[in-house]
Amino acid sequence: MRVIILRVVLIFIVLPLIMFGQHKETDGIRVFFLGGQSNMVGYGVNKDLPKSLNQEFANVFIFHGNPSVVNDSLAGLGKWEKLKPGHGEMFSFDGYKNIMSNLFGVELSFAKRMQEIYPDQKIAIIKYSHGGTSIDSIQKVASWDPDYNGDKDKMGINQYDFFLRTMQNAYAISDIDNDGHYDRLIPSGIVWMQGESDALHTEQVALRYYTNLKRLMDLIRAALHMDDLPVVIGKISDSGMNKEGKMWKYGELVQYAQEKYARIDKNAAIVRDTKEYGYSDGAHYNSEGYISLGESFATLLYELINK
Repeated sequence: MRVIILRVVLIFIVLPLIMFGQHKETDGIRVFFLGGQSNMVGYGVNKDLPKSLNQEFANVFIFHGNPSVVNDSLAGLGKWEKLKPGHGEMFSFDGYKNIMSNLFGVELSFAKRMQEIYPDQKIAIIKYSHGGTSIDSIQKVASWDPDYNGDKDKMGINQYDFFLRTMQNAYAISDIDNDGHYDRLIPSGIVWMQGESDALHTEQVALRYYTNLKRLMDLIRAALHMDDLPVVIGKISDSGMNKEGKMWKYGELVQYAQEKYARIDKNAAIVRDTKEYGYSDGAHYNSEGYISLGESFATLLYELINK
């Protein structure tokens, strides 16, 4: 517990100063957090994008925390920019600028749908995700377990810490759109696509998924000062593209846990149409899948916000 307190105390100090500071001119901007593993990272191919998504979005801004599995100085760093293609796998931040990739994730179609829902509002996205990560600490630094305190040479740092760094760095910027006005970021939802790695190792890890997911979402909500912040999760699916015909040995257990979370938490929902998506390889959806997933995330999140 002491580890958790030390990890969140900084963000509890920093966020209130930015969220609730009083300025003469303040713009309120809805902000959404996108997190998870590789199907949140994104393997859609930019050249497959329709014209409506293959563009720079005028009123959508993204802070993409630099992904890492080592405790380096760049982990969780980034900069606010207008959203455009290239925030998928191989995206990085070099300390000065965003290095765009030729791949995309759910952020483009998510943003487009949110702009349709809120046509006269600016939208902000904070993204931190890393491929192959579990919530369970079985994967050590490649886990999101808030209690993780192993790898003493790495100071017990893991993906949860990099998430906190991302949030701290994103909220440290008071004018994200450079219009000369202070921006008040209004937490509006969490989007989570993850679970395949927890379905891969042992039955015990998969059986812990509900407890692990609930705790992590509770702590992300707490970091954003909203205990009832809407959460939409994506249900993992299986391509069957290996010799066994099943990629995730304990996938059904994780799916059950995801359904349980969405059923019990009154401010959560689950995207179930992932089972209908095509794949670019054994683990990752194709471009059309990421576009559909982003749209579904936005639609369900809007329903939760307005229920």
